[in-house]
Amino acid sequence: MQFTTFCINLRKRIFVISQAISDYLYEIQAQGRYAISLHELRERFGPNEKAIAQKLHRLKKENKLAQVRKEFYVIVPPQYSHQGILPTTYYLDDMMTFLKREYYLGLYSAAALHGAGHQQPMQSQIIIQKPALRDIKTKKQHLNFFTKSSWNGDWLDKKKTDAGYVLVSSPELTAIDLVHYHKQIGGLNRIIPVLEELSENLKSSTLIAIAAASSFPTIQRLGYLLEQLSETKLAESLSTLLAVNKTNAAPLSLSHKNKSGFKDDKWNLIINTELEFS
Repeated sequence: MQFTTFCINLRKRIFVISQAISDYLYEIQAQGRYAISLHELRERFGPNEKAIAQKLHRLKKENKLAQVRKEFYVIVPPQYSHQGILPTTYYLDDMMTFLKREYYLGLYSAAALHGAGHQQPMQSQIIIQKPALRDIKTKKQHLNFFTKSSWNGDWLDKKKTDAGYVLVSSPELTAIDLVHYHKQIGGLNRIIPVLEELSENLKSSTLIAIAAASSFPTIQRLGYLLEQLSETKLAESLSTLLAVNKTNAAPLSLSHKNKSGFKDDKWNLIINTELEFS
């Protein structure tokens, strides 16, 4: 009898906690928030591991919750239930706060938000400070992490989203990053059309400020590409910056093993590949 009573009381307690979690997740969404951590649930509902675990499992099975990283979950509203996940911009800032990591949305993801190019659906490129993070790749989402030593917060834009905001590289930082990481993201020919669209939003003074803190080979390559895209003013500003510094000859493309080619003396580049310009 005592065991039966215990089981009944346990089921009641699990039901009460389950309903309380549902109410809490609804409350969070009403506030425009779509992410929650296991630590937060434990703090709010106390030492009820079994009840919390059962509820999370049920919500995941019903496509109402998605686990992005260990102990970090995204609330999936009905309009996104068929996808099983929200756009990255809804939860990225919360996730990086949870991980205690500095970040910004960059590369093709940032370019798309600036109106240049089209990122692949549910694929995001995120720049973080070292150490590296493992990429998140599932059927529902794909988050690529790229490491960088540091950056200036003034180089970032704060983009408003339906769930707060997300930090995004400015057009100028995006352009520099696209060239810097070109080997990892598909090569120079892939970034050229994006860079061409992005160049309309580039401010020479901002570009110079960020370029001054970037590697010379990256700036040599960017200057060459901007010149080929007839962005003369932007290219010349980078040329002026490089002129007062000593640069080493660098291959135009890091995607090609070939290191030979004709030399572009202005940019001190070895043109080791043929590029496609429209």
